[in-house]
Amino acid sequence: MSTRLFRPLAAASLAAALALTGCASSAPAPANDAAAAATVTVDDNHGSIEVPVSPERVVALDNTTFQTLSDWGVTLVAAPKPLMYDLWPSLSGGDEVLDAGLHREPNIENILAADPDLIVGGYRFREIYHQLKDIQPATIETSPRDGEEHTSELKRQTTILGQVFDKTAEATALNAGLDDAISDAKAAYDPSQTVMGLITSGGKISYAAPGEGRGVGHLFPTLGLTPALDRAAENASHGDDISVEAIAAANPEWLFVLDRDAMFGEDGYVAAKELIENAEALKNVPAVQKGQVVYLDASFYLDEGIQAYTKLYRSAAEAFAS
Repeated sequence: MSTRLFRPLAAASLAAALALTGCASSAPAPANDAAAAATVTVDDNHGSIEVPVSPERVVALDNTTFQTLSDWGVTLVAAPKPLMYDLWPSLSGGDEVLDAGLHREPNIENILAADPDLIVGGYRFREIYHQLKDIQPATIETSPRDGEEHTSELKRQTTILGQVFDKTAEATALNAGLDDAISDAKAAYDPSQTVMGLITSGGKISYAAPGEGRGVGHLFPTLGLTPALDRAAENASHGDDISVEAIAAANPEWLFVLDRDAMFGEDGYVAAKELIENAEALKNVPAVQKGQVVYLDASFYLDEGIQAYTKLYRSAAEAFAS
């Protein structure tokens, strides 16, 4: 099988075809392409798919894969540069890496022009999956799936990427590191102490529901945490409205806080630490009084990959142990 599982005959003509029909036809593999690269069959979020091993021209859109791809020395031909900031310079590169835009306004033309052998889609870009498949049938989505156990999903993603990029040993080590961090956090936690997850953004504090709230919500089922407030999520991604008085009434012993705005540096930004520790209504809450507030890394909201969660569980283990 060719490393070019799909090649557009011409970028302009295919772009027109996509616009008119929403689909494209696969070009036959060249007859002289006998020395084809190896392929591997993986089970991504959509089922079984054959893709090239160690593809040369990779477009990666799923931010939950970026740290892994960066650590493994993968180079990209297109990436969502506005989503990357300066976190993964080896992936975002210079002008040689085309800008795929943001998920709200993806640059389909640049993805097409990048002529990829493989597209790593999903997560924020999952709405354009079928358009990506039209450009390159070797498109995979590996981001954690809703309704599935989160730790298993992180490890499944890493395992798939290890198969595709010939990094099986490295993937195994990443998965083991996550398991170790979780095990240590479980061992250090006292279930008599209640925990609440919060999300801050735009100068407001929001509630992250156990098991559902973005980032910090996964801590609860994974570590067996005792919720200070056991209420389902209305908005799992951005958090639910909650007053500081309601937080104080729940009287949590621990707070885990995701600051969604920490990386952006926008005018008027107020850090999560300032919002929580300067709130008069929260001064007598045990978590604040005892300094038992764990703030996620500023980059967490833009990362959310296995390394980010491993660091979060490691931070939880260290905080509980102290």
